[in-house]
Amino acid sequence: MESALVIVIGVMTATGVYLMLASNLLSYLFGLILLSNAANLVIFVAGRLTRMAPPLIPKGLQAPPEPVANALPQAMILTAIVIGFGLLAFTLALVVGCYRELGTIDADHMRLAEPITPDEAH
Repeated sequence: MESALVIVIGVMTATGVYLMLASNLLSYLFGLILLSNAANLVIFVAGRLTRMAPPLIPKGLQAPPEPVANALPQAMILTAIVIGFGLLAFTLALVVGCYRELGTIDADHMRLAEPITPDEAH
């Protein structure tokens, strides 16, 4: 099962990087989402896939009576999801601001900081 997830992570990472290298900012945004989800899956696989009891300690005991699942990867994934959503919202706001200011989401046509020189006009 873990080897299948590793292949999925590789495909998601490669697709995310490919989309982030495109000149379209919307493709960049989708690539960022894929890369963020691939990172979450890496944390998930690193925590090992097991069918153990939840990490709860019954009242009156000092430790769980049986082996339990590791709660740390779950907490890290939850934190990474929240951070990824914040990054997505910020990037989407930047893309919308670029579109309103420049009228395009194509990075090759965003020339506000680099005005067209007379040599390029021809």
